[in-house]
Amino acid sequence: MKRPITPTSVERVMRENDFIVSMTDTKGRITYGNRIFIEFSGYSEAELLGTQHNIIRHPDMPRAVFKLLWDKIQAGEECFAYVKNMSKDGGFYWVFTNVTPVYDPSGNITGYFSVRRKPKPSGVHTMATVYAAMLEEERKAGAANAIAASTKLLVNILTEKGLSYDELVLAI
Repeated sequence: MKRPITPTSVERVMRENDFIVSMTDTKGRITYGNRIFIEFSGYSEAELLGTQHNIIRHPDMPRAVFKLLWDKIQAGEECFAYVKNMSKDGGFYWVFTNVTPVYDPSGNITGYFSVRRKPKPSGVHTMATVYAAMLEEERKAGAANAIAASTKLLVNILTEKGLSYDELVLAI
């Protein structure tokens, strides 16, 4: 069970050669995490394994971003994203992530594989601004309509730029 964590302003910055790797089952439960994942999350391997990956979800992340991610990977597509994660101690760390489905020999999705690396500062700045606006839309819309309102704002931003979400995050 996820315990309440108070976010802090303490940032941990990934090193240039760091790669955070994790795997989950189809329900998002962690089945593997490398030592860099354990280090940045602040959780032990035992605390992570079998736990929902959202254990590291930072409240500054709009729910619509995770809906987009889940929609893409459950459809068999890979997804790129800038994500702000929260450590066990309340600190945070930004990552540039790539999530891909894992398939069995019959072509069925059996889980998801995620590799995160140090994000570009320009990307963090851009996406932090977009995510803050999305969060504000979620707050204004209320819980029942939060994802739809936030998604609409993101779609408007992407349409204005003439880009898909993946194109945006790969370009910044």
